[in-house]
This record gives sequence, C-alpha cells and structure tokens, in this order.
Amino acid sequence: MIQTSLNIAMAAFALAMVLNLYRLLRGPGIPDRILALDTLYVNTIALLVLAGLRDGSTIYFEAAVIIAMLGFVGTIVLSKFVIRGDIVE
Repeated sequence: MIQTSLNIAMAAFALAMVLNLYRLLRGPGIPDRILALDTLYVNTIALLVLAGLRDGSTIYFEAAVIIAMLGFVGTIVLSKFVIRGDIVE
C-alpha cells in the first residue's frame, strides 16, 4: 500500500514539474518565470524525497538538500536581477 501511494505521489509531482516547465518556458512575464523556477525546485525536492523513501536510500535526501540550497540562492539572484538590473553589489 505504501509503495503504491509513493508511486502515485511521484507521478503527481512529475506532472506538476511538467506544468511548471511549461510555465517557465511560456510564462507571460519574468516574475512568473522566476516563480515557476522556484516551484520547479520545490517539486524536484519533493520528488527526490519520495524516491528516497521508496528506495530506502539516503543519497536522495542529500541531493534534495543540495538542490534546496542552490534553488534558494538562484531565486535570490534572479530576484535581485529583476529588481535592480544588476547582480553584483
């Protein structure tokens, strides 16, 4: 029962990632694309955590932490670029 639930949840997050990718590529504006990229990071983290639970491996959790850190920094950098037009202070 748990394996089936994990597989269904992984499929739902994979579908959400496809929809986020569509919004990232076809978004009407830059802020929408940044938000889609941030949501794509979150969905990737959730998918990795679910894969780690399904397979019983800890390497997925470590990869999720790395993606979370990179996603946070990427969102901050892109937001600064949109607001200021420059990244370097």
